[in-house]
Amino acid sequence: MNIFVTAIGGENSEQSAARLTRDVLSLKPAAITIDYALNDRRIRLARAEQAWRAMIAAALQKNVKDILLTPTGDLSANLENPNDPLNQHAEQIRRLAAECHVGLVDSLAQFKDYVRNGGQPADLMAQVNHTNRQGHGLVAAELLKRFPANI
Repeated sequence: MNIFVTAIGGENSEQSAARLTRDVLSLKPAAITIDYALNDRRIRLARAEQAWRAMIAAALQKNVKDILLTPTGDLSANLENPNDPLNQHAEQIRRLAAECHVGLVDSLAQFKDYVRNGGQPADLMAQVNHTNRQGHGLVAAELLKRFPANI
């Protein structure tokens, strides 16, 4: 499996949508992952939804499989509050995956399960809003379930 990382640090989904065809779909991938929710909190739900829908549609039009990722944890978020922007973006991503019939990796659910099972949120974080190796491992394990075992 060849993996190309085209992400730009600090980028939100609107910025990504503007360059998706040129920088991502031009590589003719079999699948793409879309994971902008942490940064999308700055542009809010409506703008983020429009950008995610545009990226999903562009990929599907080229017969590229989409895998949407909910955000990873953030130590400044209140994960117990459904009105916290992190939870709102995660719910929007789950809804988009279901509506558009595309793949979903629910990273936030993995983080919440880890905490419910006795772990501390800080165990998964390198800094307030960036995961460490253990946090990345939770997401990677879920992502790998979306690919055939013989890869």
